[in-house]
Amino acid sequence: MEFSRELRNDVLAGDITLSVRLWKRPRVKEGARYRVGLGEIEVDAIELLPFAAITREDVRRAGEPDRERLRHRAAHAGPIHEDTLVYRIEFHAVAPVARPGPSGEVDGR
Repeated sequence: MEFSRELRNDVLAGDITLSVRLWKRPRVKEGARYRVGLGEIEVDAIELLPFAAITREDVRRAGEPDRERLRHRAAHAGPIHEDTLVYRIEFHAVAPVARPGPSGEVDGR
């Protein structure tokens, strides 16, 4: 899952724990981990719903000051109206799992 450069530190610090995406189909799975900058997130839940169902708490968890800013950020693939279906994705930051590199050394990812 990709995040704008200006959001990555807040995502990894746990200050942003929700994202709204305008996708034709889900691109993440519950329980899966995804690389974000130098860290990782784990998806807790994904739900398809109309943008009108996005709450003030969702806006806050997404790191935006208001619904219109969140709507604008999520609208990369087209306009988002109140009845537009969007994916609401809950996640949390996790420590990256150490994986052995080609030489057998752990690279910290």
